[in-house]
Amino acid sequence: MTGKISALDLGQGELSEATKTYFAKCEEKLGLVPNVLKAYAFDDRKLRAFTDMYNDLMLGESGLTKLEREMIAVVVSSINHCYYCLTAHGAAVRQLSGDPQLGEMMVMNFRAAGLSPRQAAMLEFAVKLTEQPAKIVEADRAALRQAGFTDRDIWDIASTAAFFNMSNRVAAAIDMRPNDEYHAMAR
Repeated sequence: MTGKISALDLGQGELSEATKTYFAKCEEKLGLVPNVLKAYAFDDRKLRAFTDMYNDLMLGESGLTKLEREMIAVVVSSINHCYYCLTAHGAAVRQLSGDPQLGEMMVMNFRAAGLSPRQAAMLEFAVKLTEQPAKIVEADRAALRQAGFTDRDIWDIASTAAFFNMSNRVAAAIDMRPNDEYHAMAR
């Protein structure tokens, strides 16, 4: 697998000017184009749909901080054993928190991290939504409200967890590999 982005050989389609600009912005801000984007590059429409949803969920307006959204990504990916997302989003947690230990605890066992009751409630909901979605009931939403989340925040928690469940499954199906650079970030 060395040097490959995934187990599939889909090539790269013709990238739109908007996508070329987006990739250049990634290079400028991150120092790399994430392999997940390269994996989608065989079809510009699919890539744009993925990036539009990702950017809205992870960078758009929300009652959740960027760190909290990354924490959801890591906890969901930990349950799903998604190598790509654990590596990439674990690096984001380390960077945003300034705490390499927190990044590792999110990957291994977020319950050992001594999080605030708000963050613990958020992540417990994300876990249940990942492991037992049919068992989500009003009491689960009420627990989030009691922890200080609005109904809009609950939507954002659920949408972020759902997005990463989808992404984890695609990454597993195609054996998507993280960029080597993520392993050393914010350590």
